[in-house]
Amino acid sequence: MHIVAIGGSDAGISAALRARELDPSVDVTVVVADAYPNFSICGIPYYFSGDVAPWQSLAHRTHADLEATGMTLRLDTLATRIDVAGQRLEVRDAGGNESSVAYDELVVGTGALPSTIGIAGLNELGPEDGVHVLHSMGDTFALDRFLDERDPKTAIIVGAGYVGLEMAEALVVRGLAVTQLQRGPEVLSTLDPELGRLVHDELTLHGVDVITNTRVDAIARTDGGLLVSGTHDGSSFSRTADLVLAVIGVRPNTDLLTSAGASVGPGGAVVIDEAMRTGLPHVFSAGDGVVTHHRLLGPTYLPLGTTAHKQGRVAGENALGGNARFAGSLGTQVVKVFDLVAARTGVREHEAASVGYSPVSSTAIADDHKAYYPGAKPISIRITGDRETGKLLGAQLVGARGTETAKRVDTYATALFHGMTVEQLSDLDLSYTPPLGSPWDAVQIAAQTWARRHARFTLAPHN
Repeated sequence: MHIVAIGGSDAGISAALRARELDPSVDVTVVVADAYPNFSICGIPYYFSGDVAPWQSLAHRTHADLEATGMTLRLDTLATRIDVAGQRLEVRDAGGNESSVAYDELVVGTGALPSTIGIAGLNELGPEDGVHVLHSMGDTFALDRFLDERDPKTAIIVGAGYVGLEMAEALVVRGLAVTQLQRGPEVLSTLDPELGRLVHDELTLHGVDVITNTRVDAIARTDGGLLVSGTHDGSSFSRTADLVLAVIGVRPNTDLLTSAGASVGPGGAVVIDEAMRTGLPHVFSAGDGVVTHHRLLGPTYLPLGTTAHKQGRVAGENALGGNARFAGSLGTQVVKVFDLVAARTGVREHEAASVGYSPVSSTAIADDHKAYYPGAKPISIRITGDRETGKLLGAQLVGARGTETAKRVDTYATALFHGMTVEQLSDLDLSYTPPLGSPWDAVQIAAQTWARRHARFTLAPHN
């Protein structure tokens, strides 16, 4: 049996590893478009900040480690067409030579591409001009060369999502004056604005010039540098810098599958079932190019590395004839911005209302451990629950680094996975010692705040 996986990132490698783990006799070939299989794209900002060095450290596993599992790697090889009927994958190597690879089962993990929609000049200008995206190791090397050779003093980051925020910190550490532009009312649009404002303030504290409610329409090269223009609060806006980094999201990379006949759904991503089947015979797909089953929202497009790993594992097992199922995502995410950590899981009010819930939210501020023990710091926690049933629907947290905010959001994620109510969080037997927590953990204090405001209490009458 021969399994072919396309893609050297999370989904493709996870599928290959799972297949080899379950059946060491199966032949597995991984087709990788570049020379950097299994590199952590999520870790790139920390290479630029100097926290991770050298760049080779970004590899989850080395080339030798991967081949030691028994898989065959075909690097610098682009998959160009799937012959579904003939069960063959057409490929082109770095020299332009075309060939085909026969498969019994195919796993497509082609991921996503940087979004460039709506900004004139972004596709015409490139790294040599000082205009960068950051989605691959090639992008990483291009930006690294520009920083070393051109020594830019100023940078504009278009976008204030996870990568944009991490790169703002990295470029500040590198000594650049950074301006961050965000289209929405606040940075980190996956949080409600009141919590996003805390992240905004942290950026400002460290010298980042944050400008929200700003739509970028064009980037142009001028004698004075790179001119970024658009509108801010409805008025014309322009700013010049030596370097522009556009991190405005991604779009699913679906051409290979749609050309073969696969269907697309939310976000233009390929539709798959819970077994990661595409509907094409013997073709599975996983990762940032496919529709994600969200446990609360249903089918959606939510590209996350954690999801890609899980989906790839399911695809690799089922390519062998297994019966694995992807259990679904909750959109659990976390980011460090200088000395602050922001996290979320589940849904916010507008998302919950869109699928028929009656959501209400409350925000609490609770210390990460007992206040009498030195060093206690507040965590802002916003909980969303269903007014009718009391079901927990989502949580958003912002706290200082060291407050275990990332692990506390995992508590909420676990509760969401198992369909708990907000009030049931108070029943959890969580750990406690004064230097690390409280008898009622911050997770529970926030839940009790929500319950006092929104839960429906029924008291038995006195005799």
